[in-house]
Amino acid sequence: MIVRRVGPVSVAKIMGAVYALVGLLIGAIVSVISVVGGVLIPGEETSGMTGALFGAAAIVVLPICYGALGLLTSLIGAALYNAVASVVGGVEIEVQ
Repeated sequence: MIVRRVGPVSVAKIMGAVYALVGLLIGAIVSVISVVGGVLIPGEETSGMTGALFGAAAIVVLPICYGALGLLTSLIGAALYNAVASVVGGVEIEVQ
């Protein structure tokens, strides 16, 4: 089986969702680190609240940014694959 063409929009939708999930995971990690770090900084009473706000923003902003960039780059990548595969011949996949 040779993959000669992929649907750029379908690839972009799938990869956008995958990258959004990765962004959610990274946002959760950043959130935990910022909240714990904000609480552990001595001498600043507002650092805990700043860490919590930064952590909440990371859970919202990072999945959106990762998803949008994943969608855009995979759309471009799929279109480039189609262009190159039309000249070279595509990727050969062996299935049972």
